[in-house]
Amino acid sequence: MDNLSTKLHTVDNWRRVLEIIKNQVSTSNFKAWFAQTKAEAGDGVLTVEVQSAYIKEQLSTKLSNVLGSAVGEVFGPEIKVQFKVNPGLIQKEDLMDIDFALTPNKSQTAVLNLNPKYTMESFVVGLSNNLAYAAAQAVIQNPGVSYNPLFIYGGTGVGKTHLMQAVGNSLAKKNPGIKIIYCSSERFTNDLIESIQTKKTNPFRNKYRSCDLLLIDDVQFIAGRDSTQEEFFHTFNELQAKNAQIVLTSDRPPGEMQKLESRLASRFQGGLMVDIQNPDFDTRVAILRAKCAERKESIAEECLTAIAEAMPTNARELEGKLIQIIQTLKLSGKPVCFDEVKKLLGHPTAAGQKLDYKKVISGINQYFNIKMADIIGPRRKKELVLPRHLIMYLLYQECKLPYERIGELLGGRDHTTIMHGVEKISKNRDKDRELQRILLEVRQSLQ
Repeated sequence: MDNLSTKLHTVDNWRRVLEIIKNQVSTSNFKAWFAQTKAEAGDGVLTVEVQSAYIKEQLSTKLSNVLGSAVGEVFGPEIKVQFKVNPGLIQKEDLMDIDFALTPNKSQTAVLNLNPKYTMESFVVGLSNNLAYAAAQAVIQNPGVSYNPLFIYGGTGVGKTHLMQAVGNSLAKKNPGIKIIYCSSERFTNDLIESIQTKKTNPFRNKYRSCDLLLIDDVQFIAGRDSTQEEFFHTFNELQAKNAQIVLTSDRPPGEMQKLESRLASRFQGGLMVDIQNPDFDTRVAILRAKCAERKESIAEECLTAIAEAMPTNARELEGKLIQIIQTLKLSGKPVCFDEVKKLLGHPTAAGQKLDYKKVISGINQYFNIKMADIIGPRRKKELVLPRHLIMYLLYQECKLPYERIGELLGGRDHTTIMHGVEKISKNRDKDRELQRILLEVRQSLQ
């Protein structure tokens, strides 16, 4: 690849990074810290140009997890990020004015905030998800006609987001000019609030109501938010009236969403509702096999079988256990063989054996050198966010406690707060190497 091609490739990838970030932070934060940036890649290093030392400090500290996660997803986990201060840096185009979701070009998935790895081909089909897969295929063949909306529900880590984004990627490939919006319900809410505060509700409505395909992740979070439900109701109606396809994911069916308006519940149930369960044994083995191929790891079939037998759980946890085993053995200089894998699976933290919740909370507090009073208290200081989320995640994954019980232990926090914390760690775990290291060290300390 020549220098010009390399530069164009980096520019395109940096736009992808910015679009991912744009869907995770508020518009004001994006404009303040990310809109006026440039990037160059070379020799395994991504150099990000910023206008001031203060912006550099913010990106390298408070916003490092957001930036690192997005960079890792686009450029790969091995690339290192460094910063260069350029006071004269001025973007020729204002990135705030670019409507990524509605700008088709030759790199369609790059501007849609869709993960190119999430395809129908890479989705492992089994008894637990074959109906959802078939429904997604039908939507791809006849968008806006077959099932509208397509409502996919299931627990954390079962593949809802993968399947939803695979629909988007397939339709983008099939119809290069299609207008697609993919975002979480939180992003929809934040955009709505921002539009009201800045008195720009018309651009907001034009954006969401002019698309051909609307993909909304975790739609359960709009329940109880009156303004969001009102706006989403009218958006839904306008899109459906023009036969635009709508795909929604949730952790539960509409009938189980407390404080969801009946008119929205009725519309969600008006298409096809499909659930995805935790994978059966054969599907778990197939998932592990696919993840090994994706990571270019050669692991014996008997090892994969042992992991699948020990982990009657979802795809995300399966992948997490696979990565944990590989990293643990490589760090200790041991081969990834059946005997070593069985030893690790036989540890008390393996599936079917629960850790004591008091030990988990105490272990996190000791690791970060913080007090229990701070963890259960109302303060939202940066240094408390990650420890809290880790406690939520480990109490849910390792101790198998329900969200409500975890909330009680952490000062009376509600169900959605705990769910958000668990999902935050689950989603970042496989992309954030620092988080992987912390989880590994914490788990080792609990042995």
